[in-house]
Amino acid sequence: MTNPVPGRSPYLWIVGVIVAFGQVTKALVDDFMTLHESRTIVEGLVRLTYVQNRGAAFGILSEAGLPYQSLMFSVVSLLALLAIALYAWRMPVQSRLPQTALALVMGGAIGNLLDRARLGYVIDYVDVYWGAHHWPAFNVADSAITVGVALLVLDILRNPQLDESAKPEIAASPAAHGE
Repeated sequence: MTNPVPGRSPYLWIVGVIVAFGQVTKALVDDFMTLHESRTIVEGLVRLTYVQNRGAAFGILSEAGLPYQSLMFSVVSLLALLAIALYAWRMPVQSRLPQTALALVMGGAIGNLLDRARLGYVIDYVDVYWGAHHWPAFNVADSAITVGVALLVLDILRNPQLDESAKPEIAASPAAHGE
């Protein structure tokens, strides 16, 4: 039996594991905690706090109450997923770091999209804080997206490549040689 996606299986596994792990952790929070309930994990640093994010990343526009807000965020997420998938498909399989990064982003985005499509909101639960200062609550999917984006930035910084077609053809002109 041949592999329908030669060389891409590890990246598909990453996507699947992120989606599955994210959905399981969200289901556990939903089953065993009540909305806005908090449980301390590390005193003064991390709590589990069940929140329903109706907005974008980190709760942006969560309280906006826009008409069809959940549908709008779902459509934007779906379009972004399609763009990322096309980009990943066109990228060489051997580009391990960016392929892994894109798989993390896709897994996280799919996980949050499933919540939004099924529930109308995303379940967030990791509450990181220091004193009175709180980072917006997040989940496994958000973490995967953040790590994926950080890996993409790292790859860009490690391998800056100038597109050969973008270089000006200076050497071909007689003026460039001082003639």
